[in-house]
Amino acid sequence: MTLAAFLALASVQMMAAISPGPAVLMTARTGISRGMRAGVFLAAGIGAGAVFWAACALFGLGVIFKVAPALLTVLKVVGGLWLVWIAIQMWRHAAEPLGDSDDAAPPTARAAFWRGITVQLANPKPVVFFGAVFAGLVPPDTALWIKAALLAVVFSTDFLWNVLVARLFSLDRTRAVYLSLKTLIDRVFGGFLALLGAKIALT
Repeated sequence: MTLAAFLALASVQMMAAISPGPAVLMTARTGISRGMRAGVFLAAGIGAGAVFWAACALFGLGVIFKVAPALLTVLKVVGGLWLVWIAIQMWRHAAEPLGDSDDAAPPTARAAFWRGITVQLANPKPVVFFGAVFAGLVPPDTALWIKAALLAVVFSTDFLWNVLVARLFSLDRTRAVYLSLKTLIDRVFGGFLALLGAKIALT
């Protein structure tokens, strides 16, 4: 793989990472409700989930889906329904107060990290991207160290972008607005997430 091809693929990956989707929505909601620390660990989980799908694509995921396309359909339905379930929980608990600073402490690093991974693994968008676009642009005979470098780019772009989102939504002014409009904001976030999940499951 040439340097120009590597940079082109990295650019495409960056565009995919910053495009709106369940991961970005969940990062924004976590940053605004739980703060920067939880957002950073969530972003790390999202990055790890992206690396998982990218690694699968580099080592044969696209071939599997071509042989058994029903697997992609099942993945999309299950992932979409899981996102809808999260949205329903968000909607149901929207009216509950966030509580004081002790009650509203961010979740553990492990909990935030695993939430990021599960959100990314349940999101078929990276599956389609890595399985179709990403794998198609990486020649089969690409050296292992170049593949490793590509995986590092995948993690970095997803992680850094979501950290930025978490930072923007964890600012004091943003959080103050959230606390004053928590029910409305949580239900708006939940509604968007439900729509994304339904679209994923049905398309």
